[in-house]
Amino acid sequence: MGLSDIKKELKKLDHNHLVDLIADLYKKNKAVKEYFDFYINPDEKELFKKYQEKVKEAFFPKRGYRLKLSEGRSAISNFKKLGVSPDLLADLMLYYVEMGVLFTNNFGDIDEPFYDSIAGVYLKALTLMKKENILDKYKIRAEKVVHDTRNIGWGFHDYLGQVYRDFYGE
Repeated sequence: MGLSDIKKELKKLDHNHLVDLIADLYKKNKAVKEYFDFYINPDEKELFKKYQEKVKEAFFPKRGYRLKLSEGRSAISNFKKLGVSPDLLADLMLYYVEMGVLFTNNFGDIDEPFYDSIAGVYLKALTLMKKENILDKYKIRAEKVVHDTRNIGWGFHDYLGQVYRDFYGE
């Protein structure tokens, strides 16, 4: 079944039935609840703090020591799906990179897939910043990321330095 089939069926429902269906979805699906909560009360800064905590938790869990990169990337993806401003999305992406660098500097070298993930998000963040013409706003943080990787292996520092120079021309 596709979206057009769903729309066709939903158009057949009366208003009250449609409201009941949406309310049921709201109760049963966490992502739907979050979407409607944000739709009704679009407080981007509060939502950003929530997702920033999810990213931090992926690297530095309150319980245990298990690194959960996929949960950090998922937090970025889910934040984006809510239709937030590109500025806050870029900020969250850069925060993910900063947490990855901090994690490495605290616990030592990780592995190539880890660095590929962090570097990929760094490139996407700077690409988004350039598209939105907000590179200058994040220049100090983007540069600090490169500086803070100077003792990290796997070519990670060199790659981030090159990405930084590609965007900032320095």
